[in-house]
Amino acid sequence: MKRVMITIRGKVQGVGFRYSALQKANALGVTGYVSNMDDGSVQILAQGAFPAVDQLIAWCETGPANAKVDNVFVEEDEADEIYLDFSITV
Repeated sequence: MKRVMITIRGKVQGVGFRYSALQKANALGVTGYVSNMDDGSVQILAQGAFPAVDQLIAWCETGPANAKVDNVFVEEDEADEIYLDFSITV
Protein backbone atom coordinates (compact mmCIF):
# COMPACT_ATOMS: atom_id res chain seq x y z
CA MET A 1 0.00 0.00 0.00
CA LYS A 2 1.24 3.46 -0.95
CA ARG A 3 -0.10 6.70 0.51
CA VAL A 4 0.88 10.15 -0.75
CA MET A 5 -0.20 13.77 -0.63
CA ILE A 6 -0.09 15.34 -4.10
CA THR A 7 -0.17 19.11 -4.60
CA ILE A 8 -0.85 20.33 -8.12
CA ARG A 9 -0.17 23.96 -9.04
CA GLY A 10 -1.09 25.92 -12.16
CA LYS A 11 -4.45 26.54 -13.79
CA VAL A 12 -6.11 23.68 -11.90
CA GLN A 13 -9.22 25.22 -10.34
CA GLY A 14 -12.34 25.88 -12.37
CA VAL A 15 -11.35 23.38 -15.07
CA GLY A 16 -12.94 20.19 -13.73
CA PHE A 17 -9.74 18.92 -12.12
CA ARG A 18 -11.41 17.51 -9.01
CA TYR A 19 -14.15 15.71 -10.92
CA SER A 20 -11.63 14.30 -13.41
CA ALA A 21 -9.37 13.20 -10.54
CA LEU A 22 -12.34 11.43 -8.95
CA GLN A 23 -13.02 9.54 -12.18
CA LYS A 24 -9.35 8.62 -12.64
CA ALA A 25 -8.93 7.49 -9.02
CA ASN A 26 -12.06 5.35 -9.19
CA ALA A 27 -10.88 3.77 -12.45
CA LEU A 28 -7.54 2.94 -10.81
CA GLY A 29 -9.02 1.73 -7.52
CA VAL A 30 -7.30 4.51 -5.53
CA THR A 31 -8.97 5.84 -2.38
CA GLY A 32 -8.62 9.19 -0.59
CA TYR A 33 -9.84 12.65 -1.55
CA VAL A 34 -9.25 15.71 -3.73
CA SER A 35 -9.66 19.33 -2.57
CA ASN A 36 -9.30 22.86 -3.90
CA MET A 37 -6.90 24.84 -1.74
CA ASP A 38 -7.11 28.54 -0.87
CA ASP A 39 -3.86 29.28 -2.74
CA GLY A 40 -5.34 28.08 -6.06
CA SER A 41 -3.76 24.64 -6.01
CA VAL A 42 -5.45 21.25 -5.88
CA GLN A 43 -4.46 18.68 -3.26
CA ILE A 44 -5.00 14.94 -3.50
CA LEU A 45 -4.54 12.38 -0.76
CA ALA A 46 -4.15 9.07 -2.58
CA GLN A 47 -3.78 5.59 -1.16
CA GLY A 48 -3.76 2.24 -2.87
CA ALA A 49 -1.55 -0.21 -4.69
CA PHE A 50 1.85 1.17 -5.74
CA PRO A 51 1.25 1.03 -9.52
CA ALA A 52 -2.22 2.60 -9.24
CA VAL A 53 -1.04 5.52 -7.10
CA ASP A 54 1.92 6.04 -9.44
CA GLN A 55 -0.48 6.14 -12.41
CA LEU A 56 -2.59 8.77 -10.64
CA ILE A 57 0.54 10.84 -9.97
CA ALA A 58 1.48 10.58 -13.65
CA TRP A 59 -2.05 11.67 -14.66
CA CYS A 60 -1.70 14.74 -12.41
CA GLU A 61 1.19 15.97 -14.59
CA THR A 62 -1.37 16.97 -17.25
CA GLY A 63 -4.81 16.59 -15.62
CA PRO A 64 -8.00 17.24 -17.60
CA ALA A 65 -8.01 18.94 -21.01
CA ASN A 66 -8.55 22.53 -19.77
CA ALA A 67 -5.94 22.39 -16.99
CA LYS A 68 -2.44 23.81 -17.28
CA VAL A 69 -0.28 22.08 -14.71
CA ASP A 70 2.89 23.95 -13.71
CA ASN A 71 4.14 21.76 -10.85
CA VAL A 72 3.26 18.51 -9.09
CA PHE A 73 4.67 17.93 -5.61
CA VAL A 74 4.41 14.47 -4.03
CA GLU A 75 5.05 13.72 -0.37
CA GLU A 76 4.77 10.37 1.38
CA ASP A 77 1.96 10.47 3.95
CA GLU A 78 2.39 8.45 7.14
CA ALA A 79 -1.10 8.79 8.63
CA ASP A 80 -2.86 5.53 9.42
CA GLU A 81 -6.43 6.53 8.51
CA ILE A 82 -7.93 4.22 5.90
CA TYR A 83 -10.23 5.59 3.18
CA LEU A 84 -12.79 3.24 1.67
CA ASP A 85 -13.52 5.39 -1.39
CA PHE A 86 -12.34 8.51 -3.21
CA SER A 87 -14.27 11.74 -2.70
CA ILE A 88 -14.28 15.43 -3.53
CA THR A 89 -14.01 17.74 -0.54
CA VAL A 90 -14.32 21.52 -0.40
